[in-house]
Amino acid sequence: MWFFYAILSAVFAALTSILAKMGMGEISSNLATAIRTTVVLFMAWGMVFVTRTGNQIGSISGREWIFLVLSGLATGASWLCYYKALQIGEVSKVVPVDKFSIVLTIFFAFIFLKEVATMKVILGAIFITIGTFIMIL
Repeated sequence: MWFFYAILSAVFAALTSILAKMGMGEISSNLATAIRTTVVLFMAWGMVFVTRTGNQIGSISGREWIFLVLSGLATGASWLCYYKALQIGEVSKVVPVDKFSIVLTIFFAFIFLKEVATMKVILGAIFITIGTFIMIL
């Protein structure tokens, strides 16, 4: 089932880039990000309401709060940079660089989460890196 959701995520992420570029026009990339973030905020809390999981908020530990807030700050910084890059660059160049985050995430997972660095994963990360550079040059 995880694969189904991952494919849907990829499709929606692809649409995000195209729709953002089409919708930004001449407005500030910061304003575009704020509008997008507001929509995401309502969708996320809507899902909490629909799934009736809001009662779990009290069980979030202090440590978990810290990491969730840091994750939110990283997401915000990523989105602001991404929208600015989309505004001034070509989608076909911005997206591969943005998706290089896959390689960085794998690297950080090895360091911070102590995940195992298998040859398959390392080789895949190398190919993604090579592919990224081929697409942007």
